Formats: sequence, C-alpha cells, structure tokens
Amino acid sequence: MAMTWLWTGMVALSVVFGAMTGNLGALGGAALEGARSAVELCVSLAGVMCLWTGVMEVMNRSGLSALLARAFRPLLRRLLPRSAEDEETLAAVSANLSANMLGLGNAATPLGIRAAQRMARGSGGAASDELCLFVVLNTASVQLLPTTVASVRAALGCADPFDILPAVWLTSAGALAVGVAAAKLLARVWRS
Repeated sequence: MAMTWLWTGMVALSVVFGAMTGNLGALGGAALEGARSAVELCVSLAGVMCLWTGVMEVMNRSGLSALLARAFRPLLRRLLPRSAEDEETLAAVSANLSANMLGLGNAATPLGIRAAQRMARGSGGAASDELCLFVVLNTASVQLLPTTVASVRAALGCADPFDILPAVWLTSAGALAVGVAAAKLLARVWRS
C-alpha cells in the first residue's frame, strides 16, 4: 500500500511540475517512451526466460537438479538440524537453494515458500532461528549462473552478458558468508 502512494505521489508531482514549467508535452513523450521501452524489455526477456526455464526443465528431467540438491544435504543437515529431520522440508530447502544457484528465482520462489511453510509449522507464529537462517540462505544465495541479470543485460544489448560472473560469484559468496555468520551470532545473542 505504501508503494502505491509513493508511485501515485511521484506521478502527481511530475504532472504538477510539468504543468508549472510548461513541459507537459515532454512529460507525455517521456511517459510513452518509457512504456514502449518497458514493453520491448519484457518481450526480449520473455525469450531468454523461456530458454533458461527450458534448461531448468532439462536439468530436472535428467536428474541434475536432484543431484545438485543432494550435494547440499550434508551441509544443510549441519546448518538446519531440526529441519533436516523432515525429509520433505530438507528436499524443498535443497531444491530452493539449487534453483537460486542457477539464477532461477522464479522457479525457486514456490520451493522456498513450501520450505518456509513447513519450517514454520508448530512455531506459534514466530520465526524460528532456522527459518531466519533459511531466509538468509535464500536471499543471499551464491549464484553460479545469474540468468535473470544476464537476461536483462542481453535484452539491453550487452555483447557479453555473462562477463559479470566473477563479480557475482565473489559478492554473492561474501554476502552469504556474512549473512550466515550474522544469523548464527544473532541466534546465540538472542537466546542469552
């Protein structure tokens, strides 16, 4: 609701200042150009997203996604010991992290919601330390293939949309390390 008011206020202020400065024509032209650019970007992103969704489907059918999720399980059993007791929760967490690693946030979202719902059962409406840690893992995930960002870069005419890989790997690994350390530290401090 707050964003609705914010965007409405920005549009209203633009119209007011455009009228006061005599630039309503330029404002209308800019609005139409922005709308055209948005449609072009969405159409070009649709093709790239279809490609990567297809790649994810091939990975799912070939068992590569399950293999990647299984590779996470030993680490997840240490990080989330209570959630690891429930195999379905652990499978959802593993699949969510696998999809995030591949840069497929759209595919990861339903898996993350399912995992969070299962982790929240019996918590009485309060987020457990493990659920908070899962949110950190989900949010600051290491991305091996940042497909969404690369898709946007390709749609905007970048010659090499994946040239950002080293920076993405470094920053996402750093963010994940700091996030996990902070979640673990705050879980201990909060209990004390």
